Amino acid sequence: MNEHVRTIIATHAPWSKEEFEAQIRAIGPARYHDLHPFHKMLHGGKLNKGQVAAWALNRYCYQEAVPRKDAAFMSRTHDRELRREWIHRIHDHDGLPPEELGGLERWLILTDALGLDRGYVQSMEGALPATRYACEAYVRFVVEQPLVAAAASSLTELFAPSIHRERIAGMLANYDFVNDNVMAYFKRRLTQAPRDSNFTLEFIKEHARTREMQEACVAAVKFKTDMLWAQLDALYLAYVVGMIPPGAYNPGEKSA
Repeated sequence: MNEHVRTIIATHAPWSKEEFEAQIRAIGPARYHDLHPFHKMLHGGKLNKGQVAAWALNRYCYQEAVPRKDAAFMSRTHDRELRREWIHRIHDHDGLPPEELGGLERWLILTDALGLDRGYVQSMEGALPATRYACEAYVRFVVEQPLVAAAASSLTELFAPSIHRERIAGMLANYDFVNDNVMAYFKRRLTQAPRDSNFTLEFIKEHARTREMQEACVAAVKFKTDMLWAQLDALYLAYVVGMIPPGAYNPGEKSA
């Protein structure tokens, strides 16, 4: 076997599970949205209440999309054990009344504190167009991509606890309209995100058996970081630069 053939084989050979995991984990430090200037401003107390409200209003669109993408994922698999594991993600966001509030309800506690009408938030009519398009692109991605890559797209959860800890500390320290109750969503995710990401990471390491599929999983995580980054680009342009599109929430006007 000549050197050229060896190179071709090595290029297309699957990564080891350790190499594959390293490829996934390397995405966070390079591309996660905690690096975005808008988040630096949010966590550093550099935004006013209206700007924070705009962030929370738009982020609700993402929170609302998550259980829908998880339901779409479950509809695609015939593996009952996988569905049993995955369904708690929907419970985490939608809740299990009357005992357990879900993430959406906890997010509405945040928007309540920011002075936004719940009906207005839930309608999503004041969200930025780019926010809505990005969130629906995520749902479509999970519907359309191979199942293992669809699962991998959720692995930004690997990087979430650090941003949640930073957000909790920064917002509590810098904003007088924030308290422990308002930050309940993020505190709960400190335990939920690691549980979910650990399961998903093991799932893709087991089922992405070709180099092509491993690379598709890496691309899926990059897609997700791009989607999160694009939302912050839109927020920065609208609420820092001041280019608020027609029909979007305007902190200077009545929000309901």
